[in-house]
Amino acid sequence: MKFNKWTLGLAAVGVVGLASAARADEAKMSMVQTALSSTTLSGYVDTAAIWRPGTDSGPLNTAGNIPAYSFAKNDGFFLNAVDLVLDKPEDENPWASGYHVELMFGPDAVGGAFGGPAASTNLREAYVRLRTPIGNGIDWQIGVFGNIIGYESTSDILDPNYTRSYAWTIEPTTHTGILGTYKVNDALTVQAGVADSSNVGAASPAPVNGTPVYESQKAYLGMITLTAPDSWGWAKGGTLSLAVENAVDSSVAPGTGTKTSWYAGVTIPTPNAALKFGGSFDLLNLNNSGTGNPSDDSVWVVALYSTYRFSDKVSLNLRGEYVDNQGTSAASSPFVANPAYAGHKAEEITATIQYNIWANVMSRVEFRWDHVDAHAFGYSSTGGPMKKSDFMLAFNIAYMF
Repeated sequence: MKFNKWTLGLAAVGVVGLASAARADEAKMSMVQTALSSTTLSGYVDTAAIWRPGTDSGPLNTAGNIPAYSFAKNDGFFLNAVDLVLDKPEDENPWASGYHVELMFGPDAVGGAFGGPAASTNLREAYVRLRTPIGNGIDWQIGVFGNIIGYESTSDILDPNYTRSYAWTIEPTTHTGILGTYKVNDALTVQAGVADSSNVGAASPAPVNGTPVYESQKAYLGMITLTAPDSWGWAKGGTLSLAVENAVDSSVAPGTGTKTSWYAGVTIPTPNAALKFGGSFDLLNLNNSGTGNPSDDSVWVVALYSTYRFSDKVSLNLRGEYVDNQGTSAASSPFVANPAYAGHKAEEITATIQYNIWANVMSRVEFRWDHVDAHAFGYSSTGGPMKKSDFMLAFNIAYMF
């Protein structure tokens, strides 16, 4: 049988096999091609080069050597992640359906790992889309989906800055469950869902389909988003989002702890169309005093953002954060993996220049300053110098297709 380019292309990426295609008759092939004609393939390849002055002596990755935000890296060249997406969005049909599958490869891959949390090939998202014609229509996501809270995306190419924020570091990342979205009107959207509790982690989610010891313990999540209408003039399109996610804390003994993430985020247009502001508040509260901790631990982060677009090709993105980490136990927060953050406060300022020279390529130069109110960074285990501040210069190149 003569195979067309579409079938050969799908076979190349493992979507279909040539043997099964050869057994299908022409009528069935026509049905398959019709079903796949609205499916899109997209993704990106994300790379970076990083320099941190003062970290070129002593062993790398020593506890306390570099800041504790997710995917922080020392000097070197890096492949961050490769992302592949197959997507079929819902159409306008009241009973519309579709699907979304996203795979991430590489050291910064986020999602439910095929082989466990340490694997570098992750199923970031894979869900079925369904619409039910109730009221204005409820859109459902059933399967593995990303967290609903947070100012920043799991895909850093969608974020205003290259490096992760401290806020993103303490937020959940991946859920396996069901999520419903209902648009009440142009100004109000509501989301609610339930998921397996063990898939709610800060930076290292459990494998896909992992469940807690007690299967009845689930994660519950909800969010409301307000959007400024066109009648608000230059402020139209501004948003205010309020969300909460509650789950079992899998880092402590089964049935003894819970974790709750509270989130508030805002985007603010200005009379100058080139200038926009944003802000967020994240609170991670852990009720784990039953494990022997002197008190329930918590960490909260306030972040401010601004973007100024000089032209279609050049923009300046700024971010500032303040972190109050009140946890002191090993189970309190992601930051305690770095002992320098236990019970301390921290802040960071990041400046990113984004420039687009080549087609489909995003280029960024980023400077970041991190500070902890103790001598946190250095080589204490080897007797080397300690310091309160860390500086980083990064070059980020990503190709999007």
